[in-house]
Amino acid sequence: MSREANSSGEPLLRYQVPINQWDEADRPREKLMRRGPSALSDAELIALIFGSGTRTKQGSISAVQLGQALLRAYGSLYALAQRDLKELTRVAGVGPAKAVQLVAAFEIGRRVEAQRPGRRVQVRTPADVAACYGPLLRDLKREVFKIVLLNTANYIIADYTISEGGLAASIVEPRAVFQRAILDNAAGIICLHNHPSGNPEPSAEDVRITRQLVEAGRLLGIPVHDHIIIAGTTYTSLAERGLIG
Repeated sequence: MSREANSSGEPLLRYQVPINQWDEADRPREKLMRRGPSALSDAELIALIFGSGTRTKQGSISAVQLGQALLRAYGSLYALAQRDLKELTRVAGVGPAKAVQLVAAFEIGRRVEAQRPGRRVQVRTPADVAACYGPLLRDLKREVFKIVLLNTANYIIADYTISEGGLAASIVEPRAVFQRAILDNAAGIICLHNHPSGNPEPSAEDVRITRQLVEAGRLLGIPVHDHIIIAGTTYTSLAERGLIG
């Protein structure tokens, strides 16, 4: 079979044939085993997640070609990671099963980035919280409001999702927030939510809810130390803005 390579090193096959019929040097699995994952192109890594190609109205296409089609459609792995299941299945050859595989792989990446193995997380600055929860929240399409519970030494002991769908649409009730804190014997709380728009500026509703929770925390003896807004790769701390009384 005749073949060439493009600028990224991916084989440009003259015929649409299954990967198991390619030259062994071109097969993503064998290439990874021989040279390591860094030797693979983005499309080849996607192909390994899919495991196999598929058939479309235009004929059979390999898993690598599916990966190339997704990257052409959305531009990069980063952009692809932000797409939901419905968007992914708009690409010919990507059905619900393959879309689920891809979404799961990206979610694993986010969780790996968010976790710090081998030690507990102590919160000293807002950046510590953003580093832990930013990867989990920054690509979500809806607003999610979470609370992070701290012990007396400011180590994170738990976190909970209180509401989803936007602060204006889903009321954040102080009762729900502090019930969790009381049950876990928390010494303090940090509130956290994301802005899918990418704008890190707090809204009037953000400030209102924060002040309401701060006042409830004073009455219960469980202080609200901060309210952090995650917006893409940036964040805003309401404590740093002087909005936590």
